[in-house]
Amino acid sequence: MDNRGFFLTGQAIRSQLAAMPNELYLIRLIHHQTRRPFPGERLWTSTQLVGAATIRFLRIRNGEGCDVYIQPYAGNQNAGYILVDLDRADSMVVEVMRANGHDPCVVLQTSLGRLQAWVRLSTAPLEPAVATAAGKHLARLYGGDLASTDWRHLGRLAGFTNQKPARRTPERYAPWVKLVHARVGVAPRAEALLQSIRQSAQPSAARFTIDSTATALGPPTGTDEATTIYRSCLQRWHILERFPQPDWSIVDLWVARYLLSQGQPAPQIQAILRLASPHFPRRHGDPDGYLRRTVARAAFPSPGRAVCDDHARASAPLETSSARSNSTGGR
Repeated sequence: MDNRGFFLTGQAIRSQLAAMPNELYLIRLIHHQTRRPFPGERLWTSTQLVGAATIRFLRIRNGEGCDVYIQPYAGNQNAGYILVDLDRADSMVVEVMRANGHDPCVVLQTSLGRLQAWVRLSTAPLEPAVATAAGKHLARLYGGDLASTDWRHLGRLAGFTNQKPARRTPERYAPWVKLVHARVGVAPRAEALLQSIRQSAQPSAARFTIDSTATALGPPTGTDEATTIYRSCLQRWHILERFPQPDWSIVDLWVARYLLSQGQPAPQIQAILRLASPHFPRRHGDPDGYLRRTVARAAFPSPGRAVCDDHARASAPLETSSARSNSTGGR
């Protein structure tokens, strides 16, 4: 075993994890030739990731041609970390980010002239739509890759080599993913950024209107009327155009908030959601409790709190191999 290489890899992993603390991390291995994920994907704690057996396993897979990716994991939400994939980064871009209050907690050099920055915007999980919007905003602001901005995008793990043939050195070696900067903390202007994004993304009664026939105060006669009400919200807010894969729990919350503003009683709103929310009850273990909490949160917002325990803990949806490959930060 290359003891020095083993030591340096372990040191790089520890430093990166210390700067982006989280309960669990998703590790994904993608073979650079086939673009297929290595079987047996799982979640790891920081203690497990820095264990000798884990480091040996990852180093062997990396040597066999697998790129090593990481994402702080929070189920069906974003863990509060946004990846900014800086392709052909300007040498001053990180200083500009700091000057604007968007200080990265981790900066990696994934190959010559290419950086990845993790910016922590929240210590609490973020809604997927908000996290994606924040990623796109930061990518536009700092010249990042707009294709790498979805809420669960993975970045590189320091201490391993970048196996992409196009990133080889002039001597044909795979470059090391190097940790350039690591410092724990939330970006100083994170809250202002999130507030701005939420205000621009969240539908409100002042910005959108729904046909009065779709929100009559009488109880819905059945599935057809409930569906008309719900779909009217989707169409008027252009939900499917703006969010190709909506988080329906968030949409339910927006619909409930709007209907409350129109004077709809809580039991009727719960009935509408039950009959018309797509694929309901989805993975909710307690559908009735979920509906009550959704309407209660719509009436009395509590920032940073999940609508339901099931939604907060649920595992991320299964993806196809091709979709998984496209969700990696592969610089």
